[in-house]
Parts: sequence; structure tokens; C-alpha cells
Amino acid sequence: MSTTAAHRRTQRAATLLGYAAMVCVLIIVGVPLSRVLITSFEARPDIYTQPAVWWPRTWHPGNYTEATTAQPFRSFLRNSLLVTAIVVAVKFVLGVGGAYGLVFLRFPGKTAIFALVVAALLVPDEVTVISNYTLVDQWGWRNTLPGVIVPLCGGAFGIFLLRNHFRSLPAEVIEAARMDGAGRWQLLTRVVLPMSGPTMVAFAVVTFVTEWNEYLWPLLMADDARAATLPVGLTMLQETENPSVTDWGPVTAGTLLTMLPMLLVFLLGQRHLIRGLTRCVPAAPDPDTGRRPR
Repeated sequence: MSTTAAHRRTQRAATLLGYAAMVCVLIIVGVPLSRVLITSFEARPDIYTQPAVWWPRTWHPGNYTEATTAQPFRSFLRNSLLVTAIVVAVKFVLGVGGAYGLVFLRFPGKTAIFALVVAALLVPDEVTVISNYTLVDQWGWRNTLPGVIVPLCGGAFGIFLLRNHFRSLPAEVIEAARMDGAGRWQLLTRVVLPMSGPTMVAFAVVTFVTEWNEYLWPLLMADDARAATLPVGLTMLQETENPSVTDWGPVTAGTLLTMLPMLLVFLLGQRHLIRGLTRCVPAAPDPDTGRRPR
């Protein structure tokens, strides 16, 4: 009985600790977001009132109108959609192709190539900014969408993620497909990809959110609205006649409008996101042969 009672106390303590952690995370994340939401409906006098006003005296939805008219919001949105869609598509193709080659094809230097992929994950994007900027400027692509898109298309995360997932696929299924005469293309499109749905969705969601929020490179490339994305457009929205006094109402309204597509994508893909990321663990070696699935 004492052992059972101690086990129950441990379970209750763990449950309480989990709920406490959830409450802390909710406060840390929820309070700033709620403040942004409330500020987006406040007039400027309420925003700069001391002490801070946590509930608007009068609701001011005109901030959303100003956020979409003070700057060319539609151009920013169009550029963000175009840049994100192209970069996600290119990274998806490169990730699938690179991972497939590293798992299912045999060629010399495969281990060294994967080591380079892992090494690329350890290099921050900021390290390559100067060289990329110089190269794009020499090509005459500054303040153009190709100048924003092309340097963002490279990435090792997709190859690393999908390679680990492909290695976890049942070896029996792969061997059966090969024995049935499936070629490389048929093996990829009819066997590997259909079994990799959750991981593909997870990769697409993570890449979409990352590219949608990309700020540094578009900021360096865009001089005006022709190539500026939404994060850069929010910076332009802060520019007022008096730079020391920013009208945060339209800025926070624009921030919420920028968040809506990401929120929609996450809600649509959240079920597959967790499943896809947790399944990307290499399978254990076969007990008879001692080999991992190829």
C-alpha cells in the first residue's frame, strides 16, 4: 500500500507540475499577444497613457484601415505569398530529392555529403549575408523578387529531416516494391511519398512559417514596396513624421493581419505536424541482419 500511495503522490505531483508549466507558458505567450490585440483597437492617446491602459476606453478599429492603406499592404501581401510559395516549393523538391538520394541510392561519398549537410545546419544564415548580398548586387537583382527568392531557396534542414524519416520506413515494404519491379521514380512516387504524408506536411508547415517570417534578407534587398514582404512592410509602417513617436495602433493591427496566414496554416496542419516530427527517428537495426533499413 505504501508503494502504491507513493506512486500516486508522484503522479499527482507530476500532473501538478505539468499544469503549472502550462500556465507559465500560457502567461508568457498569452499576455504579450493579448496586449498586441488590445493595442490594435486603441487610439494613440490610450496607447501612450501612463500607467498603461489594459482595456480601451473607446474601440478604434480604424487602425486596421490605416494599416492597409498607409502603406501598399496588398503589394506586401502579394510579395510575401509569392516569395513563400516559391521558396517552399523549391525547398520541398530539393529536400525530397536530396533525402531520397542519400537513403535509397548507392554512390561513393554519400557519407561525406551527409556530413556536409549536417555542417550546413550549424552555420547561421547571417554568416553568408555579406557574400550573398555582394553576389546578388553584381547580378543586378537588388530590389527585385528574384534577388529575394534565390538566396532563400538553399537549405539543409529539409534534407536532414526527410532523410531521417526515409530511413525509418519499413524495409520490407521497400524491398517488396523493388522485387515487384518498381524503378527509382515509381519507388519515390508510389511508395515513399505516400507513406510520408505527415512528415511532408510537417516540413511544409515549418518551412512556410520560417519563410513567411523571414526579415533580414528581404530587408537588405528591398528598397521600396516592389520587393518588400510583410515583415519589411511593418517596418515601413512604423515610419512617421515624428520617428520618436510611433503610432503603434496601425503597427499592431498590421502585425495581427500578418499573423493570420501563419495561424491558418498551423491550424490546418497541426495534427500532422506533431506526428511528422516525432516519426523522423531512424529505425532500429534489424535483429537478424544488424542493418538499418536502406
